[in-house]
Amino acid sequence: MTFGPRFLAVDWGTTNRRTFLIEDGRIAHTERDDLGVTSTPDFAAEVAAIRGRLGDLPMLLAGMAGSNIGWRMAPYIPVPAGISNVAKAVLAIDDRTMIVPGLSVMADGRPDVMRGEEVQLLGAAIAGLVPDDALLVQPGTHSKWAEVKGERVTGFVTAMTGELFALLRAHGLLAAQLGGEVKLGDAFRAGLEEGRRRDLTATLFGIRAAKMLGLRDDADAASYASGVLIGNDVAVRLHQSAYDTVHILADPALGSLYGAAIEAQARAARVVDSQLAFVAGIVAIARQLP
Repeated sequence: MTFGPRFLAVDWGTTNRRTFLIEDGRIAHTERDDLGVTSTPDFAAEVAAIRGRLGDLPMLLAGMAGSNIGWRMAPYIPVPAGISNVAKAVLAIDDRTMIVPGLSVMADGRPDVMRGEEVQLLGAAIAGLVPDDALLVQPGTHSKWAEVKGERVTGFVTAMTGELFALLRAHGLLAAQLGGEVKLGDAFRAGLEEGRRRDLTATLFGIRAAKMLGLRDDADAASYASGVLIGNDVAVRLHQSAYDTVHILADPALGSLYGAAIEAQARAARVVDSQLAFVAGIVAIARQLP
């Protein structure tokens, strides 16, 4: 089935979901909720419910709906890959419901995958939101660092930065100290500097030692720990990169933290509208479907 000017798009993550009604390449309506794939026992019923609310239209699903914990396993396409490669490999649930494939890479003998982020990355390139040759980061539970050249993703790396922070806050020796709010202030910036040393496990234990010796207030511990992890993530990636500018696909709060970390490494940081990037990417995929 050919997707027309009106269709539905769902960015279906692990813990949340964004739904878009697209009309003539623009967002006519959007919804966001916490019905991620881990909270969805019946995908067919949820898809029917979306159509019941927003219209009985063709639908493109991106993200974890196509994973082994989602509705049905969609393929991974090796990079370099562009919109045409992705569109050719969509998984059809039926003639008007399709799942976008993910991307895969093997770099220095290490495999890596992404699912969902590729729509934003390719959309940012196609819409001219980033230069023709650019380095992008998508901070989150599993942060993605990707190179985009000529409207194709040519390589990427995943870092479990957000998940490590969440685990440290919930379990183990440091959990009682890390309940505070993460703020872009002196403690966070001190963490960035410590993270640049890339001695991560020793630095994290230092948070405990600072408490025992009365050197840091626990109110600042979460900001410091976040700075350490983000600083480490950014330091490793930029040590391996010659790009002068990093483009950030993120919400303002998380984007500002990564922006501070990037600028601390004497590189420029530019925030890109991730929603515009997603819509540009999903519209481009829909237009190339057979």
